[in-house]
Amino acid sequence: MTTDVEGRQRTNQLASQSVLIVEDELLIAVDLESTTREMGLDVIGLATNKEQALRLAPMADIALVDVNLADGATGPEIGRHLVEEFGVTVVFMTANPEAVAGRMQGALGVVSKPATPWIVRNSLRHALEARSAAGR
Repeated sequence: MTTDVEGRQRTNQLASQSVLIVEDELLIAVDLESTTREMGLDVIGLATNKEQALRLAPMADIALVDVNLADGATGPEIGRHLVEEFGVTVVFMTANPEAVAGRMQGALGVVSKPATPWIVRNSLRHALEARSAAGR
């Protein structure tokens, strides 16, 4: 059982984490944003391409990254930049998880699309725990 103080501390910890959503399908991006905000996390932006993702990256702690974007950029390519240059914790999202096998380059995991809000919430919680364990 958590106390009121523990609950407030956890809420404050969540609120202090910022999420970048890299997704070129608007309806999916809006659903991800809604689920993320319901958790108390701050969504810093929705990026639909590599350029936007890298511009927003310095403000992000965690990123949900689609594997294939309409501009031809790939999730693994963007994820590598986010992890190596900005220290962002990356979770890939794709309808074809096998396509990412062996190309995760520092990402925390892969979520199969379509993903339920429950799966997205659990993936974000796992990312938060991994950041915390790493001292970030």
